[in-house]
Amino acid sequence: MYFKYEKDQDNIVTLTMDQPGRSANMMGDEFGKGFGEVMAKLQKEKDLKGVIVASAKNTFMAGGDLDKLYNATDAGEVFANGQALKQGFRELETLGVPVVAAINGAALGGGLELALATHHRIAINDPRVELGFPEVTLGLLPGGGGCVRLPRMIGIQEALPYLSEGKRVKAPVALEAGIVDELAGDRDDLMARARKWIINNPNARQPWDQKGFKIPGGDPRNPKVAQLLAIAPAMLKQRTRGNMPAPQAIMNTVIEGTQVDVETAARIESRYFASLVTGQVSKNMISAFWYQLNAINGGNSRPQGPDTWQATKVGILGAGMMGSGIAYCAASVGCEVVLKDVSQDNAEKGKAYSRTLLDKKVSKGRMKQDKADAVLARILPTDKAADLKGCDLVIEAVFEDRELKAKVTEEAEAQLDEQAIFASNTSTLPITGLARASARPGNFVGLHFFSPADRMPLVEIITGEQTSGETLARAFDFVKQIRKTPIVVNDSRGFYTSRVFSTYVQEGISMLREGQDPQRIESAGLQAGMPVGPLALSDEVSMSLMMHIREQTRKDLEAEGKQVPEHPAFGIVEEMVKKHERPGKAAGKGFYEYPAEGKKYLWPELRKLYTDPQRALPYQEMMDRMLFVQSLETIRCMDEGVLESIPDANIGSIFGWGFAPQHGGVLQFINGYGIKAFVARARELEKTYGDRFAPPASLVKRAEKGEDFTFRPGKSKAA
Repeated sequence: MYFKYEKDQDNIVTLTMDQPGRSANMMGDEFGKGFGEVMAKLQKEKDLKGVIVASAKNTFMAGGDLDKLYNATDAGEVFANGQALKQGFRELETLGVPVVAAINGAALGGGLELALATHHRIAINDPRVELGFPEVTLGLLPGGGGCVRLPRMIGIQEALPYLSEGKRVKAPVALEAGIVDELAGDRDDLMARARKWIINNPNARQPWDQKGFKIPGGDPRNPKVAQLLAIAPAMLKQRTRGNMPAPQAIMNTVIEGTQVDVETAARIESRYFASLVTGQVSKNMISAFWYQLNAINGGNSRPQGPDTWQATKVGILGAGMMGSGIAYCAASVGCEVVLKDVSQDNAEKGKAYSRTLLDKKVSKGRMKQDKADAVLARILPTDKAADLKGCDLVIEAVFEDRELKAKVTEEAEAQLDEQAIFASNTSTLPITGLARASARPGNFVGLHFFSPADRMPLVEIITGEQTSGETLARAFDFVKQIRKTPIVVNDSRGFYTSRVFSTYVQEGISMLREGQDPQRIESAGLQAGMPVGPLALSDEVSMSLMMHIREQTRKDLEAEGKQVPEHPAFGIVEEMVKKHERPGKAAGKGFYEYPAEGKKYLWPELRKLYTDPQRALPYQEMMDRMLFVQSLETIRCMDEGVLESIPDANIGSIFGWGFAPQHGGVLQFINGYGIKAFVARARELEKTYGDRFAPPASLVKRAEKGEDFTFRPGKSKAA
């Protein structure tokens, strides 16, 4: 039974949610059936004084049944189910007695919508209590009345960030915003306050059910609100490039719904919800950000034998931007950190990076000063290798030079015991080759962080030929320890993320070489869903670094008796660095100009040097090239054994370099496009632009068999 029904001596009924077999309550078929039963029972009560909605779990309610939503294809059925749910919520808030939500834990999505359908919300003042609507991050909108009630409760302008950005807040912030009405100290206090409020407010009604109700701040016809709504669509379009239907649907639902009565607004919400649920974007995003991300964080790629491990003392070699960011991540979760550089001054500068980040947190009220001081105290800046003694993990984050990396590896390993792990933060150099400098190659692994390391959520773990299962497991556990998402790949030049990411950058530069306008190239990249245009990314990476990596690759391949494959983009890179002396952003000039004040802008000479208006391509052609080249290279990574799982490929692409999230990752893009249609389009691109668009034989075989790259998980837990 989903609900426990208890009536006390004051004729107050407590409905306690406790879904069997689940760690959290979920809003699915069981909830709907149970809710209908208790509502029927409540409506028959003759002496009812009030209702408390509570939870027996550690959370209030986690949200909707994503398994059901993911598999839904009938929009009419989704609409009808949504309306039935909201009818029950409407019956609850018009029951004629006061109803209180006793929020003891997280109330997200459908859980918060249930709480909004009560007259008074009390939450325990505990850091674990979180409230919000995460649906938009899965390509959906709050479909249980969230878009109807929240704007009426706190105002349109205040509600939109919660609804369209997936904003989550702790209980005190929710109180200040007006989402909850009271805070309690613990569960006993919570229930006592709920009963007291019911007794003191026998005639409670929702504000919108009272005569003369007006939306706080005004409805869309109010001049101030109308002024906001005049620019909001353009701002949204700029943010999403039209690739994310959910934020637009949320805005439409709120604007349309606040001009009509509650019942009509509920129908509007249900129609938009049904459209999103049955659309491809939500399927892509639920697959990636729910099923696949959960599989990764659940240890899908971790060796199952070794026990869970935690690092206690971490050494960082190199106190540059990357090393400093990694040091901050490790110190923030309680690790002692030794931050070593060639000089004490450099090491101190690296520690200062953490001080800056911590000062910002303190100034914004997100951290107490004593906690910030404790984090900073855990970082020891040094120029002495001897200080690395006792480290159970050392991460090398020096320049991409094989000889330099070998030198620091030998120096550090001399200070470590036999069980310590050594990790290289290289982004391109094969781990097996770097491990030759190690006395214990079984303990050697790659940990590829992304810049800035303190903000980027992904770490790519690279296993060399001799990396042991124990080392891989410990590396995986460390990445989880510092609250990052780990993907696991096998060794290869460029591994997975750098290798595939480079194809996007190179394709953009190739278009420039072909005569495409640079602004159109950048716009096509953004329109395709990438976070930054390929030319801007080239500047960020630095074209001089791109040349250095290419030179290192050339030396390595020549030593193996191989040649470096030519790419049409490299001629432009060489010209920009050597002829025009424009290596990238760090130098203040690359494809873009970087004025001391003001925004960056494309170097005006680019058009004169390379653009041929007669050869202009349609936007769709440019977008296809940028997306297809990444997906095709990913399949080659799978064929070569660099990648072993679909979740690692998809989540790695989104979190690693920002592959268009509306497509759900590089392989899910193929699924959404249709595998047979993808192969046919790839062959068209191959005829025009070359072998890099040739569909691999494995892909052609899949298409012939009608197989795709869909990740098929088992039964999921609550959302």
